[in-house]
Amino acid sequence: MADNFALGAHLASKTTTVCRCWAVVRKDGKTYGFTDHDTNLAFEQITFGADTGMTANALEQSTGLSVDNTEALGALSSAAVTESDIQAGRFDGASVRSWLVNWANVDERVLQFNGTFGEITRAVGGFRAELRGLTEALNQPQGRVYQSGCSAVLGDASCGFDANQLGYSTEITVETVEDTKVFSFANLTEFDDRWFERGKFVVLSGAAQGLVGVVKNDRLSADGRRIELWESLRAELTSGDQIRIEAGCDRRAKTCRLKFDNFENFQGFPHIPGEDWLTSYPVSSDLNEGGSLYGSGSDGDA
Repeated sequence: MADNFALGAHLASKTTTVCRCWAVVRKDGKTYGFTDHDTNLAFEQITFGADTGMTANALEQSTGLSVDNTEALGALSSAAVTESDIQAGRFDGASVRSWLVNWANVDERVLQFNGTFGEITRAVGGFRAELRGLTEALNQPQGRVYQSGCSAVLGDASCGFDANQLGYSTEITVETVEDTKVFSFANLTEFDDRWFERGKFVVLSGAAQGLVGVVKNDRLSADGRRIELWESLRAELTSGDQIRIEAGCDRRAKTCRLKFDNFENFQGFPHIPGEDWLTSYPVSSDLNEGGSLYGSGSDGDA
């Protein structure tokens, strides 16, 4: 158990034996430990490796709600952070904690930073990662947006729809792939044309396992099905890798009602007046009988 008071007493002494340790937890749950000490340390069931070349710049922290930030520098190695992992985005948004530790007694430590990885850039033989504090989340827009389209994400708590149920997702083997972005399937014909557009493309096996893409185009023809992602997956996919493709939602009321039968959870306002109504005004050439200047809802298909 961490002992902050003992560390304070140690820092007040004339001779100190302190170092820094970092714990990085990726979104897939894989945990990494780093330290700038010359030997490995261990606490909280994490081993902090001394051979990773990990260092950090001075931590900038302030009172109030301003954003804390710093930078972590490290060397790319096969044992820890690899260039392929960074290229594939596996460390994007990873959680980071940093401690000041008495390496002679690791129970004497204090947590100095708790946040996430921001922008990660690669250099020759190394990487540079921006660290963002917990107050970074306060920069996010808050409150509800009144718009005709649904504000929920398919499958989240406000949507309440199970996208993994039968008929809305499929697990299939990769057949033909171009630039880790365009995929062709000869027999994936049981779903309607454009069924998967805006849906998730999840890699279940192979070098790109765990990566997720978003479907841009989904076309069904006599030759089979052709699916294109918005961006390449940034890791190699080959024939035989397993993937899961989930149905997409364009967030329209009609799609929610007819495709997903989930209109009771629709989080938009399909009949909210649009910009044309807000800027409309009476003109002598129109029928001015005292009725509404706005006819029907902007979506028109709820």
